[in-house]
Parts: sequence; structure tokens; C-alpha cells
Amino acid sequence: MSKAWAKGSTRAWRKRRALVLAEAGHRCQLRIPGVCTTIATEAHHVHGKSNDDATLAAACSPCNKAVGDPARHNPPADPKTRW
Repeated sequence: MSKAWAKGSTRAWRKRRALVLAEAGHRCQLRIPGVCTTIATEAHHVHGKSNDDATLAAACSPCNKAVGDPARHNPPADPKTRW
């Protein structure tokens, strides 16, 4: 567990998570074959760590754990020019 979660989640995060789950009808939006239970209980950060609605998706626990941290999968930037 990271230091950020050492004291538990914040009220704002719990509210945001509840809204994401309600908008998705508590159905997993990741739907990884062979892993998904279809019942969303977690909010997955699709792009980085931002808590904006556009970067969150409802996910079941197995799918969320299978995908992991999205920042871990992003390759480093490749410069297009050389000076």
C-alpha cells in the first residue's frame, strides 16, 4: 500500500468512486476475458492518477488487479528531433 492510502481513502474519493460505479450501473467496463466477474466494485484509473471522470472506469476487482497501474504500461517518450 502506498503512503497516500496509509490513512484510508478520502471522502471525496469515495464519492467520486460511487458516482463512477453508479454511472456504469455497477458493471465492469474493462471486461478482461477469463478474469471478469462483471460486478464493478472499484474505480480504475485509465490514464495515470487523475481523478477526472474521463480518466476513471468502473471495474471488477479481478480486472482492476489484472490491468494494474496504467503508468507502468506507458512507454517513455521518444524524442522526434535530435539537436
